[in-house]
Amino acid sequence: MSQFGRYYEEFTVGEVIKHDKTKTILESDNNLFSLLTMNHHPVHLDKEYCKGQRYKQILVVGTLVFSLVVGLTVSDISGKAIANLDYEKVTHNKPVFIGDTLHAETKILDKRESNSKNDCGIIYVETKAYNQKGEEVLTFRRHVLIPKRGLLK
Repeated sequence: MSQFGRYYEEFTVGEVIKHDKTKTILESDNNLFSLLTMNHHPVHLDKEYCKGQRYKQILVVGTLVFSLVVGLTVSDISGKAIANLDYEKVTHNKPVFIGDTLHAETKILDKRESNSKNDCGIIYVETKAYNQKGEEVLTFRRHVLIPKRGLLK
């Protein structure tokens, strides 16, 4: 069985982690997410409406794209995390459509000891997501509270 997540000491500043998991977004994914989050904008649900819009097809809800990409990173970045402390600079670089397959990579920008928890450290990362054409569709940064090896109690 492979390791799920990493301890603080296992992250190296400058390292780029290419996440193995990918996700093809299905129409049912987008529909369910739209309904669960009360986002009923026709650009996410109505093919006929979309024919008269800029992209001529259904756009995947941006917060679904963001949530999926965070999920793609869990086993490598936050699998052992205590908490994601913040998300910042979330940028939707290109639209995502039904049938697109997303993959991601994360760069470790910085790391430091926690000021309030001596058994943890904080990593600062930037994740970029790409579609099947290699186009960058989403970028975001976050701070993650990670336990140190053998010190978490």
